[in-house]
Amino acid sequence: MSYTLKLSAEELARYRMMAEQAQVTESADWAAAGISPGARVADIGCGPGALLRVLAELVGPGGAAHGVDQDPDAVAAATELVAGLGQASARVGSAADTGLESGGYDAVMCRHVLAHNGGRELEIVAHLATLARPRGAVVLADVDGTAVRVHPDDPALADLDERYRAFHRARGNDLLVGVRLGWLLEQAGLAVEVFKHVGPLMRVPPGLRPPGWAAREAMVAEGFADAEDLVRWEQAFIRYDQLAQRPWIHVAGFLAVGRRPA
Repeated sequence: MSYTLKLSAEELARYRMMAEQAQVTESADWAAAGISPGARVADIGCGPGALLRVLAELVGPGGAAHGVDQDPDAVAAATELVAGLGQASARVGSAADTGLESGGYDAVMCRHVLAHNGGRELEIVAHLATLARPRGAVVLADVDGTAVRVHPDDPALADLDERYRAFHRARGNDLLVGVRLGWLLEQAGLAVEVFKHVGPLMRVPPGLRPPGWAAREAMVAEGFADAEDLVRWEQAFIRYDQLAQRPWIHVAGFLAVGRRPA
């Protein structure tokens, strides 16, 4: 299934923000999972490489950080972002068939990928488990897409969010996949060490655009929006960016860590 979030300056900024937040809130869990200096780490669904660079810096020149993404444009962006870090690389591949070395990684990261691969969640997590070495870990992060809350909200942007959710459902994607992460790890034969809610709750910064906006062209192509909707939503974002008192947003995010048996 194709990934529908088109890369743009706004989308790249969102990736950077997510990577920074994840490092702040999850660093202890990453370290416990084996992401530390000298470790070999895989980032599956690495996108344009914001998190891949963070991981490469954490493992240092004595380690390795290998990213995989199905979008050649995202891989090109990731390759550019990690240029100069000899321990990092990115390649085109599927989350269910990465082409990476079996049993070759201390930790395998997969963030916000399962929600975009309806019907393949078990297949993907089973493959991730094969990449971890004995006693290595698989780290999953995803969301409950039905539980994003913004206050105060704009009716036009609330409409965008609802259309985006309907778009996902029509493509067979599981909007609740975040609450299934522990179960998915267990089905892949891993022992769950961490399964928790990780937020975030934050002020909406000016210029932030949600995933639904990045998917707008695909939504139009598949009949979930039209040109008038795009104009209406863009005008709502302009209004939002001009608010002096920034709205609050809460995303129901989840983190799970599974350990491969010895």
